[in-house]
Amino acid sequence: MHKLGRSNRDKVQQFMAITGASEKVALQALKASDWHLEGAFDVFYSQPHIRTYTDTRHLEELYHRYKDSYADMILVDGITLLCNDLQVDPQDIVMLVLSWHMKAATMCEFSKQEFLSGLQGLGIDSLEKFRERIQYMRSELKDDQKFREIYNFAFGWAKEKGQKSLALDTAIGMWQLLFAEKQWPLVDHWCQFLQARHNKAISRDTWSQLLEFARTVGPTLSNYDAEGAWPYLIDEFVEYLNENNIVQKSHMEDPAR
Repeated sequence: MHKLGRSNRDKVQQFMAITGASEKVALQALKASDWHLEGAFDVFYSQPHIRTYTDTRHLEELYHRYKDSYADMILVDGITLLCNDLQVDPQDIVMLVLSWHMKAATMCEFSKQEFLSGLQGLGIDSLEKFRERIQYMRSELKDDQKFREIYNFAFGWAKEKGQKSLALDTAIGMWQLLFAEKQWPLVDHWCQFLQARHNKAISRDTWSQLLEFARTVGPTLSNYDAEGAWPYLIDEFVEYLNENNIVQKSHMEDPAR
């Protein structure tokens, strides 16, 4: 490692600290990703050998630590204990990323299968490994494709069981959480518009199309196409911005990432 520059040496050390991998494995993953740390995590965690790192007995022990006393699943109290163990706020977006890895059907609960399969896929079988993976899960939000998957997953995860739409208050909370990561300048105006003009549940189509709108239409709306196939609610939002002269007040920035 002495032949590496300081920046790359630091990446090797950071990679080893987070993954628990050897120096040799760290070098292989970083070289394969052209020394991009996030890409190296993807290389490492996509390898089949990760699954062999997990001990089934230890996974079961973790599950039983958080399992509900009266149901064979992890509910709110168990998730609160897990967050305490991980030193993570229950409202932290990393808990959404974790739920995405677990393919959790519902917010604030994990079935045994979801919990065990999700942790196995992440190579986690101890609290120590769990804590080490937190930074990796945060880094996934910077990957545009993964962010899109997590964003679309969030709709089904956050809605009430049996409902097709997402309650407005819940949708607003999720948008504020997600767009804090992507820094869409119009998110607060969007939420205010919904409360003032819509005040109804949000459809899956509106949910998914809003991300596309935020990614492709700049905050000054200079490249907004009124003839585009946007949901009516997004068209109404653009009218709302123009009526209230909000667009002129927005920062002159490139279209959202």
